Amino acid sequence: MKLLANENFPLDSILYLRKKGYDIKAIGTDFSGITDKEIIAIAEKENRTIITFDKDYGELIFKFGNKPASGVIYLRLDYYASNEPGKIIERMLSVPRFSTLRKLTVFDGNTLRQRTY
Repeated sequence: MKLLANENFPLDSILYLRKKGYDIKAIGTDFSGITDKEIIAIAEKENRTIITFDKDYGELIFKFGNKPASGVIYLRLDYYASNEPGKIIERMLSVPRFSTLRKLTVFDGNTLRQRTY
C-alpha cells in the first residue's frame, strides 16, 4: 500500500513506516504548503492513501465530493509519542481484509470506524 502523509503527520512516524517497508511520501518535506485539494489530487494520481490529523477531510469528501479512491485515514489523537501514529497505521494495515478503498477511516485511540463513499 502506498501512503501520503499530510503535513501534520509526525516525521518520526513517517520514518518508522519507511523503515517497515511502506512506500510513503511526506507532504511536509516533498510538497510543503500545498492545499488539501492538491493533496487529494496527488493521492488520486499516485493511488496513495492519505494519512492525516486534519478533520477537514470528512467535509472535503462528503460535502464537496473530493473522494480519493485509495481512501483517507484520519487519526483523532490528542496526545501521542512522535512515532506512535506510525505504529497505529502499521497495526491497521496488518489486519487481514482491512481496506481503505473509497473509505474515510477514523481512529480516536479506542475506536476504529469507517464510512464508505
